[in-house]
Amino acid sequence: TGVESANGSSGINAEYGVDQEKQCREWIEAVLGESLPEQEIGKNHFQANLRDGQIICRLINALSPEPLIAKINTQKAAFKQMENIEKFLTACKKFGLQDGDLFQTADLYEAQNMGQVIVALYSLSSVSQKKGYSGPSIGVKMSTQNKRNFTDEQLNQGKAVIGLQMGTNQGASQAGMNIGKTRAIMD
Repeated sequence: TGVESANGSSGINAEYGVDQEKQCREWIEAVLGESLPEQEIGKNHFQANLRDGQIICRLINALSPEPLIAKINTQKAAFKQMENIEKFLTACKKFGLQDGDLFQTADLYEAQNMGQVIVALYSLSSVSQKKGYSGPSIGVKMSTQNKRNFTDEQLNQGKAVIGLQMGTNQGASQAGMNIGKTRAIMD
C-alpha cells in the first residue's frame, strides 16, 4: 500500500474511473443548476473544470445550510486559484469530511491525483446527505445513529445468556480424547 502523506491521502494515485467522473459531473451540474464549461469526458477535461476552485467552492456553499466560503476568488492568478482550492478543503473539514477523504491542492491544480478528487466529491455528497441536504447525491448514504433504549429487566436478562461466540460447555468431557501416542508406564 502507499505511504500516508501529511493529509492522510495515499501516496499512490487513487483509482480514476470515467464512470465516477460522469456521476460527479452530473451531480455537480444538478446541485449548481448549470452545465460545466468543459463537456468532454476525461481526466484532463474534468480537471480543467475544477482547476480554478470556483466550481467546488460554489458546490460546498450550495450543500451547506449556510455558506462556508465567504469570498471566492475570480482572478486568473495561479495563487488565487490555489487559494480557492485551499478554501474548499478547509470548508470540507468544517463540514465534516475526514482527512483521508480529502486531496492535496496539487492533486487537483496540477492533476496529480484526480482519483482522490473524485473520492472527495463522493464523500462530500455522503456527508451533505447526513447533514440534511435533500437534493441530488452520489455514492452511498452515511449511516445515522440508531439509539435503542432497554429496560433494566431486559439488560439483566442479557447478562444471563452465554453467547455462542464464547463457546458452549454442554456435553463437554474428555472421554475418548487421544492426542498423539499413549505412553506405557511399566513397573
